[in-house]
Amino acid sequence: MMDFKTYTEDAVSLLKELIATPSVSRDETAAADVLARHMEGYGLKYEREGNNIWTVCSDFNPDRETILLNAHIDTVKPVDSWTRDPFTPTLEGDILYGLGANDCGGGLVSLLQAFRILAGKSKVNLVFLASCEEEVSGQNGIVRALPRLPHIDVAIVGEPTGMQPAVAEKGLMVIDMIAHGRSGHAARAEGVNAIYEMLNDLQWIRSYQFPKVSPLLGPTLMQVTMVNAGTQHNVVPDKCQAVIDVRTNELYTNEEVFEIIRENVKSEVKARSFRLHSSSIPLNHPLIQKLDEMGKKTFGSPTLSDQALMPFPSFKMGPGNSARSHSADEFIRVSEISDAIETYVKVISC
Repeated sequence: MMDFKTYTEDAVSLLKELIATPSVSRDETAAADVLARHMEGYGLKYEREGNNIWTVCSDFNPDRETILLNAHIDTVKPVDSWTRDPFTPTLEGDILYGLGANDCGGGLVSLLQAFRILAGKSKVNLVFLASCEEEVSGQNGIVRALPRLPHIDVAIVGEPTGMQPAVAEKGLMVIDMIAHGRSGHAARAEGVNAIYEMLNDLQWIRSYQFPKVSPLLGPTLMQVTMVNAGTQHNVVPDKCQAVIDVRTNELYTNEEVFEIIRENVKSEVKARSFRLHSSSIPLNHPLIQKLDEMGKKTFGSPTLSDQALMPFPSFKMGPGNSARSHSADEFIRVSEISDAIETYVKVISC
């Protein structure tokens, strides 16, 4: 039986250094440098596009299936309620504290160790990609790297899922809605109040239920998250603006949902982007079937990842717990990293 102790120690050592290297989205250069140095130390040849770094197995064969192992190096900004220094890695027993430890440093270092173990010894091609700007779905993130990778058949994304496979993920679409009125003096009830012009649309968004409900992801959801109108108390507002957060399931494209909204509201609507689609992988995919045999439980994830930008089947599975992400005193367990490395090796070796 393979001894994963050394690989776990290497993973934790790298993660500590990454925690100590601030890598908030769009400012990941130093963290990418750290990762590159460690990959060189492992004897891995890598390529870099901006702050995206990847390596391809040395025995790559285009006739074989190719699996992408992906996780991100960027983090969100630390919240004010941290009781520790978020950039000081602190190991207390089995628990490693630090910003990005859970989301998704644990998955990143575990996937890299699995790549080290299996590259050149697997029946499939392996590509390891550490991407940047995931937390902001940035244009310099994974979308810059994907065109330079070999053809990918399936991806494993190392987001924190308790090492259970998230086989579907909700998409995201942000819509700006604008209603127009005509300004006037409030005392004389002049003009056309743009807030009132939008009221029916806000009520429709609040109450409408999309008919296609996913067994994995549930319904497509809409929430009005911002409303802005008016300049002062005695002026009837001539413009009302709202922001709608839309989370699509895999049964709708973002474009389809946008058309449904556009057809049912009076206000102007404009989608900021259609690019962050819902993603999924068939339950009969060999990797998912192998995980099922291993006793893993599939589920649907409400949170967004770089899967939304992948034009091939993918699923999320990584150490840690999504509830720890973006929270104060974020942590990962060393035992979770060890288990993740072993699980990745088992499922990829099938």
